[in-house]
Amino acid sequence: MNNAALFFYANQNIKSFPDVLREIQEYISSRYSSLISNDQDKQREQIESYISKYLIDHSLSVKGLSFEELVEKIYHEMVGFSFLTKYLYRNDVEEININQWRDIKITYTNGEILPAKEKFNSPEHSVDVIRRLLHKSGMILDNSQPIVRGHLSNKIRITVFGNGVIDNSKGPAVSIRIVNPQKLGREDFIKHGTATGEILDFLSTCLRYGLSMCVTGATSSGKTTLMSWLLSSIPNDKRIVTIENGTREFDLVKEDEEGNIINNVVHTVTRYSEDKKQNIDQEKLLENALTANPDYICVAEMKGEESFSAQKAARTGHAVITTTHANSCESTYYRMVTLCKMKYDINDNTLYSLVTEAFPIVLFTKKLEDNIRRIMEITECEIQNDGKRVIRTLFRFNIKHNQVVDGQLKIIGSFEKVNNISKSMQKRLLENGMPLNFLDKLLQIDRVKEGEDN
Repeated sequence: MNNAALFFYANQNIKSFPDVLREIQEYISSRYSSLISNDQDKQREQIESYISKYLIDHSLSVKGLSFEELVEKIYHEMVGFSFLTKYLYRNDVEEININQWRDIKITYTNGEILPAKEKFNSPEHSVDVIRRLLHKSGMILDNSQPIVRGHLSNKIRITVFGNGVIDNSKGPAVSIRIVNPQKLGREDFIKHGTATGEILDFLSTCLRYGLSMCVTGATSSGKTTLMSWLLSSIPNDKRIVTIENGTREFDLVKEDEEGNIINNVVHTVTRYSEDKKQNIDQEKLLENALTANPDYICVAEMKGEESFSAQKAARTGHAVITTTHANSCESTYYRMVTLCKMKYDINDNTLYSLVTEAFPIVLFTKKLEDNIRRIMEITECEIQNDGKRVIRTLFRFNIKHNQVVDGQLKIIGSFEKVNNISKSMQKRLLENGMPLNFLDKLLQIDRVKEGEDN
């Protein structure tokens, strides 16, 4: 510890943190703003040195914070996003929900939802920090725009409800979602209870050999994270085009140790414009993606007119993977029908035939009461010779019973394989280039034991 810090502890002038912060902000802005370097590391070093100098010169301290902790906290208040900064860039944080300035809940990747130890100093303080967050995406929160959506990076999105739609005395209500912060892999999904290895291998193999699929479920049920992993399992020589609405969440680009890109990915995102002629929506991106020689197309979410184009692409030989909001595998098709009618007013039966042909595989994900996300069911829509559609359950998670352990609900259940894929789908996979031994593994067939040749 240096002599200046020792002097700081010996002659403390204890004040509240907001008062200390206000003094230092005025001190730095009036004397040193023009001296700040453009280099980010040097800038931080300069600002922290100014903070330290002012604290020592005025013997300022805040109860419960050491000298080093106080310097860091002031720095993050001035340059970063207050106490939110440390949560935004942690690998084990999945979501930050601000219900009001004194009530912040953190959702962790293990499913726990815990209150943050910190809180904002006031409703006004929370507004100031949230405006800084939104500034990253060029969005403004004011009375004319009380509801704002933005992004902080490719994987962090923010939704804010501000003055005018919430209680002004509570500060803004904010949801910050961090998509797949740990880049979850196959073993992580198994460990977390999302699925078994057999289920994950089934899904990745089906997608690899051209079967289009839809991941369905409620908000925060793990759809995007699971779809991101499925896309990452595609061979590097296959061309992937992703289409996202408003903000980018996928980052599928792979690099070797020397920084060379080793896979084949194009990420696209919609662009909103008040001039309708300049507006680029998911449907327009999808139409143009079809001309970019894709092997796989990812439509991040079907929630509008792009649904019709997505099913059309899936019926013309392209492997399409997408998500939507529905309560079960079977209801997903009716949800697709409703979305497609936003584009064309076609007979429901006709649209049902189209979407079931387009997306033969549907998987339903759900965040259960114990906060564990699971694949609850995987279905195949089998099209029989007479055109009749039959929904076949391939895998499901069976809940046996619920119990409370150490004050926490625990859901007891197991995954079950119900049916193999249909003969028609087996034929389709072989036509798409799947080796016979891969198909046998999916079906759990040992042809040697059956007396057939290898």
